[in-house]
Amino acid sequence: MHTGIERRRFLALGAVAVGSAAAAAWPASARPTVFAPPDRELMVPVVGGKLYVRVNGKLDAGRPPVILIHGGPGGSHAFLLRALDLADSRAVILYDQLDCGLSDHPGDPANWRVERFVDELEAIRSALDIPAWHVVGHSWGGTVALEYAARRPPSLASVVLASPLISTRSWIADADALRRRLPPDVQTVLKRCEGRAPPSKAECDKATVAFYSAFNGREPRSAAMKAYLETLHGLSFNETLYRYMWGSSEFSSTGTLRSYDGERLLPRLDGARTLLMVGQYDEARPETALMFADRLPGAELAVIPGAAHGTFGDRPDETLSVLRAWFARHDAKG
Repeated sequence: MHTGIERRRFLALGAVAVGSAAAAAWPASARPTVFAPPDRELMVPVVGGKLYVRVNGKLDAGRPPVILIHGGPGGSHAFLLRALDLADSRAVILYDQLDCGLSDHPGDPANWRVERFVDELEAIRSALDIPAWHVVGHSWGGTVALEYAARRPPSLASVVLASPLISTRSWIADADALRRRLPPDVQTVLKRCEGRAPPSKAECDKATVAFYSAFNGREPRSAAMKAYLETLHGLSFNETLYRYMWGSSEFSSTGTLRSYDGERLLPRLDGARTLLMVGQYDEARPETALMFADRLPGAELAVIPGAAHGTFGDRPDETLSVLRAWFARHDAKG
């Protein structure tokens, strides 16, 4: 641990740890959760097509709303649905990026550029006539949030970089470090899967699942999540988009993001309005997140106990507790 880190960066961590024992006794997947239907739905025009946007809560309730950006590239809003619990105090906006989920799927690689995905945020804000909002980006969505915050829009009350891809270099370094924590036989298979004579797809898939089970999501999908995915067709992962931008392996990038470096953007962020949030067993390792937070004067870091990369699925109550406290302290800055 970096000895120069300010103690206030870890206040959120202390608040979360109090409830971790109870959460462990009652896994997130067993909680009887029913997702609220949207209060409003719309299709927002952007370059290349239209985006599906859903809103829960009142946009004019007096507190800045929050928009959440899903991961991937190629995911959907479905895996951020637990954030709808926040709608009891502010509007919650979820959306699907172009070629994802319920948004248009033009399938044109010309649209698969980082800056165009970032532009989607302002299109949504303008369509909803929002003067100020909080922005939360998860995983690849953290890349989008980072790029957006670096533009220093006056509408930004705060930004949360949740389990973010800050740079491809650091992401792969984290993946390599975590792979070394797996059993030796699993490590061997994963290494062979990247070689010229890989084992069968079944063997590679089994080894990859072992990695994901440890560092991506430690809890099975909830019944509510399964029902939502089954009810709303079109929420399947866009593998083509993922491979084009990232690649086929968690441990190397061959797509357009292979040399992505968002670390250069960190000095442009307002540290006092920036929270980095990761899981204890996250693919975006806490040690790496701490390093990034240390480069942002005034920024804070929250580590969600017991969670891997999918903090909203592994430990939703603890994750939302951190976000509630963070938003409450930064509402006035909007």
